Amino acid sequence: MKLDYIENYNELNENLVRLYNFNKAEAIKFRDLLIEVVILKKQKLDLAQVDFIEPRNCNLILGLFKTDEGILTKDDYNFFCILTLKGFENMIKLIEPFCKRESRGYQYLYDIDNPTDLLFSPSASLV
Repeated sequence: MKLDYIENYNELNENLVRLYNFNKAEAIKFRDLLIEVVILKKQKLDLAQVDFIEPRNCNLILGLFKTDEGILTKDDYNFFCILTLKGFENMIKLIEPFCKRESRGYQYLYDIDNPTDLLFSPSASLV
């Protein structure tokens, strides 16, 4: 699984942090890690510390917050995905189909009015 950041990926000048290039087994590992660390232990999950994720040009830290804010950054390298418990539970539901079978599809992991989207895509395609 790889992690990267793409600035201004569309005509709306939106940005994209994407987790991509993974198979069903890695999708399961990612889902289980989200459940264990963020949802159950209520701790931050630093993807640079995850052995099966290869950060390319950024890092992403996921953590609980009182409101759904999505991905925020101050330096376009360190990104923070801050969502409510409900937001992360919804993210798990969106990841679930990738854990059931190999897929070439993709899924945005939240729907928040925010300039940076989070894309989950087993292939390397943008959209």
